[in-house]
Amino acid sequence: MESKFTRYILSEVSMLEHLQNSFGSIIKTLRGEGKITDSNIQLALRDVRRALLEADVNYKVVKSFIENVQAKSVGVTVTKSLTPGQLIVKIIHDELVLLLGEKHFQLKTASIPPTVIMLTGLQGCGKTTFAAKLANHLQKQNHSPMLVSVDVYRPAALTQLEILGKQIGVPVFSSNEKVVKKAADAIAFARQNHYDTLIIDTAGRLHIDDELMNELQELKKAVKPHDILFVADGMTGQDAVNTASTFNEKLGVDGIVLTKMDSDTRGGAALSIVKVTGKPIVFISAGEKMDSLEIFYPDRMANRILGMGDVVSLVEKVQASVDAETNAKLEESFRKNRFTLEDYLLQIKQIRKMGPIENLVEMIPGMTQLKSKNIAIDTKEFTRAEVIIQSMTRQERSNPSIINGSRRKRIALGSGTKASDVNQLLNQYWQIVKISKQMGKMRMPKNLSAFRMGY
Repeated sequence: MESKFTRYILSEVSMLEHLQNSFGSIIKTLRGEGKITDSNIQLALRDVRRALLEADVNYKVVKSFIENVQAKSVGVTVTKSLTPGQLIVKIIHDELVLLLGEKHFQLKTASIPPTVIMLTGLQGCGKTTFAAKLANHLQKQNHSPMLVSVDVYRPAALTQLEILGKQIGVPVFSSNEKVVKKAADAIAFARQNHYDTLIIDTAGRLHIDDELMNELQELKKAVKPHDILFVADGMTGQDAVNTASTFNEKLGVDGIVLTKMDSDTRGGAALSIVKVTGKPIVFISAGEKMDSLEIFYPDRMANRILGMGDVVSLVEKVQASVDAETNAKLEESFRKNRFTLEDYLLQIKQIRKMGPIENLVEMIPGMTQLKSKNIAIDTKEFTRAEVIIQSMTRQERSNPSIINGSRRKRIALGSGTKASDVNQLLNQYWQIVKISKQMGKMRMPKNLSAFRMGY
């Protein structure tokens, strides 16, 4: 029975929602297959092809993806622990990981500070906001970043960066020099004042032109950045992919950032840009808040697209929101498979502090399957869950397995809920316990047993 606690549906279209919904239907069909045949493989791949094309994924990328999945599905050996449908899902998952870049990209670190990160992209792609988000992210990683805008064409660019810098407590270098001299002076200032990272926000254009590229090439030659990140507007789909390709050819970029991924986007850019450019996605950004930045992990994103959730990222977000003592307690609970209802209550409280629930929904296994019901997010369910747990004795919270029928009735009466609400909460808890045990054994979700959750 579906738990009310799990009925969180996005009120806005989120990153890759179209793909998640489409793949959710495909996976639901596949998981019931008891035998692999040419027929059911072809039907599944037809649906996958349609889902990818409708998501605005590059046609050549789709063609290659389907061919690879088909080739690996032929003659696949079914194991005792997995059904044929689960194996096909695993093949699709592995190909998605390859398509998304396979490995996580890490920013370089200069042997002699500062590390110089140069941001490029067209006007309006979100470079300036991302510059501040990146600085905020690095600051949380115990770095001491500094910002500089070399956009001398847009008067509001420096003002915007200064406002954002003040908001996050990161200094913004300013001078009246021209582009290259200003950047060089900023590097010298950062070195003298012990800032270990300099983020350069460059000028953009409404379209690519020789003047822009010449300026960027000159800047690259002068400051020798350790990483050049191309910032792409995720809303523009294939246009973002094409622009990224041109920038890479003319400038040579190290990684890609996808912004505005909370908008009405089909996600095609995310699934095309790595294959087309040969460059990894480094970050994805959604929303205007300074903490709305995610490090991009291909395997985790593949899990989310297939509705398997992203428990690792969810736990990381929880850890980032709690103090060191609480953080250590939760880590130990997961590591030693001793996750109790006390820990569950603690996580609920921390999740409430982490911002809009819609940003966390797709990280929870199975949640993307519920989006199509268009049910509004009801944060009161968190309150109900807290009240139910708080109505339990200390012994019941530590050892939920002792909660029998009479105890459930007492807990329901004490919390002003129904026994069925208590049952639903406990079902949700046991699912998390199962996940924590898998994480403790596997460390990574790539292990085959991770695909057994509901598939």
